[in-house]
Amino acid sequence: MSETAEAWGLPQDREAAEAQMGRPLQGRSRVASRCHLKLPVVLEVHPDWDGRPFPTLYYLTCPLARIRVSRLEAAGGVREWTARVAEEPALAKSLAEAHDDYAARRESLLEPEHPLHGLLSGGVGGGRGVKCLHAHYAHARVGGANPIGEAVLSGVEPLDCRGPCVADGASVAAWREPGAPRS
Repeated sequence: MSETAEAWGLPQDREAAEAQMGRPLQGRSRVASRCHLKLPVVLEVHPDWDGRPFPTLYYLTCPLARIRVSRLEAAGGVREWTARVAEEPALAKSLAEAHDDYAARRESLLEPEHPLHGLLSGGVGGGRGVKCLHAHYAHARVGGANPIGEAVLSGVEPLDCRGPCVADGASVAAWREPGAPRS
């Protein structure tokens, strides 16, 4: 994948994602999922980050989703899911399959002769277990069979913004989480 506009589909995608994250993008990425306003929600990040391995294949950029997932994490979501995985063999098996799927998707982006092929380890977000609900959500959002991501998705969506969070490559100052009080 190249860093050309073709890899992104539209040059505005890169500007929108950078505005959502508040920083320039590094490496090569493309939009993997969009919201109803046609803005990026999840980026697919190439595992070769300027010659270094990058384990996070799916990166969450949507401010609304990040706010809502962060609330779940702050309420102890990672700890709760970690405990459930330890107690529920079927959930542990499904999560292991999700990690394997994620790792396989990431490896598939590298040519067989690529120097990083086979060097990236771990699954969702480069790990195993429950490390980051944002990464599990992003995996489920792009269609990965991820039991934790699917549960987080059901607690985060719909992404029901009435207006865009970014426009013309900049954050929209008036954007707020739907239902949040205006300041």
